Amino acid sequence: MYNPQIETMARSEMESLQVERLQNTVRLVYENVEFYRNKFSEIGITPEDIKCLDDILKLPFTKKQDLRNHYPYGLFAVPQERLVRIHASSGTSGKPTVVGYTENDLKVWSEIVARSIVAAGGKKTDIFHNAYGYGLFTGGLGLHYGAETLGAAVIPISGGNTERQITVIEDFKPRGICGTPSYILNIGEKMLEMGKDPRETSVEYGILGAEPWSEEMRTKLEEMFNLKAVDIYGLSEIMGPGVSIECAESQDGLHVQEDHFFVEVIDPMTLEPVSDGEIGELVFTSLTKEAFPVLRYRTGDLASLSREKCSCGRTTVRMSRVKGRTDDMIIIRGVNVFPSEIERVLLQIDGLVPHFQIHLIRNGAMDEAVLHVEIESKLYEEIGQDLSHERVSKIKKEIQRVMKSTCLVTINTVFNIPKAIPRSEGKAARIVDLRDSKAVVV
Repeated sequence: MYNPQIETMARSEMESLQVERLQNTVRLVYENVEFYRNKFSEIGITPEDIKCLDDILKLPFTKKQDLRNHYPYGLFAVPQERLVRIHASSGTSGKPTVVGYTENDLKVWSEIVARSIVAAGGKKTDIFHNAYGYGLFTGGLGLHYGAETLGAAVIPISGGNTERQITVIEDFKPRGICGTPSYILNIGEKMLEMGKDPRETSVEYGILGAEPWSEEMRTKLEEMFNLKAVDIYGLSEIMGPGVSIECAESQDGLHVQEDHFFVEVIDPMTLEPVSDGEIGELVFTSLTKEAFPVLRYRTGDLASLSREKCSCGRTTVRMSRVKGRTDDMIIIRGVNVFPSEIERVLLQIDGLVPHFQIHLIRNGAMDEAVLHVEIESKLYEEIGQDLSHERVSKIKKEIQRVMKSTCLVTINTVFNIPKAIPRSEGKAARIVDLRDSKAVVV
């Protein structure tokens, strides 16, 4: 472990630390952020009302729209001269969300990412291949400085230029790699296409995140590369990657960095807390951030919590892997379905590659979802490039059978030739909304 004193802290000690830090954060935002001060006034509370962790329920929620409404600096809690870095979202669905960091914020962030890399199996002697995007996106720089804090040598290659990624992996021989699961899969597929075996690389562990991915995708990647694949979680509004991570020992839930973040799970409809083990919306409160503290931030990510002790010895609460997002759920004939569930189904069926898209179309007055899948190159050659072949029909029936038995829906399926579905160099675009004149990719 990177910091055993914190990572194995007794529950009573951790909660005492959280209360102290929560009170400090509440005072900080009340004194320095007009948005929160007004919210406190509306609901009739002051910082003195927060005496224990249960009192967090008295605090207001923060939503992404609040960040957009106060673009760019309206929710910052420190003067501009204390900022040392600014990150932002892409802003594809409106104003970007802007977050800032003080020198101490970056120190904390780097430390929790260093913890995360060790939990994944990393060492200070590693060479670390960073295929997350650099720039305003927090992934690349977050993992970069965390790996350097650990003492590892970082290859800051970023995303894209897949053939060059392969050359660097072969020549520089990294022990660890990080990136989105869909892009690491893309690298492996390109290697196979070039006649190379991904299992022969030096890579022993992968830290993968920034998009929901299934257990079946983990198995696919671990078998493809002969590595240990762990899930990392974070979002820029909370800090960036490293808010939580799976341990290599159990790969069963992501350990939350509880000394810096308080996590809740709520029912997204009633906004009431749900019991441990029950799926709901993740809500985070920062406990130590200076430049951009947030109270009860509604992430839109769906997961559950567990407080059972992990086999790795860490005592921090664990969140399940993200099942999906409240805003990427699609409804097929009244049944809620997440793209990660469809991915899980497709990875069980021979003859398909793990790339797919869901096209949302309007059929008369009805909305309809169409699943676009892609067959393997080998099968395509065997059937003489005939997508109406009997073997393709059998795969279609198998998709319908498994979707019906596991997701409880039947979905219209369109087969595509190899390489027809766009490959991702970052987050995979799983949903394409064609219901209006302009396509919107989610």
